[in-house]
Amino acid sequence: MKRYLWTIGFGVALFGLTCLLPSFQNYQLATVAAYLCATAGLTVLTGQCGQLSLGHGALMATGAYTVALMQSAFENLPLSLVAGVLVTVLAGAVIGVAAARLRGPYLAGVTLAVAVVVPGIATMFHDVLGGDQGLTFYLAPPPFGYDFPFERWQAWIALTAALLTMLLLGNLAASRYGRAFRAVRDDEIAAQLSGIHVARTQVLAFVVSAAGAGLGGGVLAVLALSVSPGAFSLTLSLFLVMAIVVGGLGSLAGAVWGAFLLVALPDLTARVTEVVPLSPALAQRLEGNLPLAVFGITLVVVMLAAPGGIQGLISSALTAKRGR
Repeated sequence: MKRYLWTIGFGVALFGLTCLLPSFQNYQLATVAAYLCATAGLTVLTGQCGQLSLGHGALMATGAYTVALMQSAFENLPLSLVAGVLVTVLAGAVIGVAAARLRGPYLAGVTLAVAVVVPGIATMFHDVLGGDQGLTFYLAPPPFGYDFPFERWQAWIALTAALLTMLLLGNLAASRYGRAFRAVRDDEIAAQLSGIHVARTQVLAFVVSAAGAGLGGGVLAVLALSVSPGAFSLTLSLFLVMAIVVGGLGSLAGAVWGAFLLVALPDLTARVTEVVPLSPALAQRLEGNLPLAVFGITLVVVMLAAPGGIQGLISSALTAKRGR
């Protein structure tokens, strides 16, 4: 009941905030919510179950392309998002079965291969998936009338998806499945001696994480009204991993910080490059690489100053305050 009340409270506050923000800030808030679906799922897999995945950008692409194809065929957004989650869950189950047999760098290598291969499938099947140009689709106007701001409507869709994801994953983390995830993360042999089926638990964690990634990718497609392979490159997968580490590995609250940084840092670097006078060639060279470099530097600084991430630093400060 406590989680339901918190979810309702945050929902009311965030939906009210969208009525005060201009269109671009609503779009940014919606983008944070879309990334939160993916970072929260990856937190369950990596932070709570101990499995490293470098291919979650590919799972987001799976959900995004499914939503685009379903919208083009049926123009039913709830059906499209559900289909995107289901198809991504199926893909996550297949990857999870293979990943349950691997450890360490071998697991990272398999998921890295997925991140590289899946976006290339769109180019291979260009007749269906649009090739490098991707797909565009139609989204019906808000049911509140044509005068209702479209960006606010997109923000409501994204916030609903993010709040539902956080509620379900919060309940899962507090259940016996969440305890099984953490037991497998801490010591697989001890977990197996306690009666936990390690491989089945790892596959379940991968499926849950894939569902979050599929929903996040589908929401990103809804925000852009298009989907293309370039939006789900290997860089996105690396960003997602760095986001949950900087935010606080193993904490759903840390996933919120990570999703916020995924939107805030590229925007901040873009503003810096606009202010600093640079040659056109240098600005073009920095456009794609500077956000990754800034994120990497932020990761190093946070790990040195607060190994538990942003949320770990906040939790330590609150604990010290309560102690005094």
